[in-house]
Amino acid sequence: MNAFQLLNGATFGALLFVVASGFTLIFGLLRIVNLAHGALYLAGGYIGFSTAAHSGSFLLGGAAAILAVGLLGFALDQGLLRFVRGHELREVLLTLGVAFVLNDLALVIWGGDSFTVPIPDALRGGVRVFGLFYPKYRLFVLATGVIIFVALLLLLHRTRLGALIRAGVDDPEMVEASGINIRRVFLATFVLGAALAGFGGLMGGAFLSLYPSADAEILVFSLAVVIIGGRGSIVGVAIASLLVGLLNTLGQVMFPELAYFVIFGPMVCLLAFRPYGLLGRPA
Repeated sequence: MNAFQLLNGATFGALLFVVASGFTLIFGLLRIVNLAHGALYLAGGYIGFSTAAHSGSFLLGGAAAILAVGLLGFALDQGLLRFVRGHELREVLLTLGVAFVLNDLALVIWGGDSFTVPIPDALRGGVRVFGLFYPKYRLFVLATGVIIFVALLLLLHRTRLGALIRAGVDDPEMVEASGINIRRVFLATFVLGAALAGFGGLMGGAFLSLYPSADAEILVFSLAVVIIGGRGSIVGVAIASLLVGLLNTLGQVMFPELAYFVIFGPMVCLLAFRPYGLLGRPA
């Protein structure tokens, strides 16, 4: 694999991290099986695309995607999931149904065509990196992934909210007894995870494009990342995102007919020896 393909794998891994970090907040920390995460990604991409195309502003598109999908996450958590919380099978069926509904709505509104989110002029073209001429936008995605990784680490390990989230996951009754409304903390975490999915949809829509089945594909990759990295571990998700991104690029370039096996074959081997993932821990 040459340097160009390594950069492709790293940038795809950065996009996976943005999406999968939101998934690990919801699935890994809150223990909510949200199979609508891919649909939230696609909804954010479509909403960001429409906003950016009509306003001519990529930043407005990003703000619209984050806000709209954050509100969708709020409605999903408070309007539906609170009635089935703690029942994993019901959560799976409910969120799967929500994903189907969101996909059908997207098909009605945007149709079945493929769309690409317009990017600003400053991110068009390429720049020389390690002797290669590489697209600026993909480097922007890589830098954004690193920034979000650092921000989430600081949030979870250096702020009061992060301490409350971690304490609430381990012992919610004790946190409630101390006068903290842990349900609001969990709600904020769920909304943050959904907003990250929406933002990932906007970023991914600029170089992967948006189409009706994109949600299922990104959900499969996100599941692989969270399982390999370990539930609830941001560092584990970052490592797994890079690994999956590189393996996906390797599979498409060298073994196109075995592209998925290149990712999920090593995952099965890993889980045989580390069932909780690279940096996971028992629930």
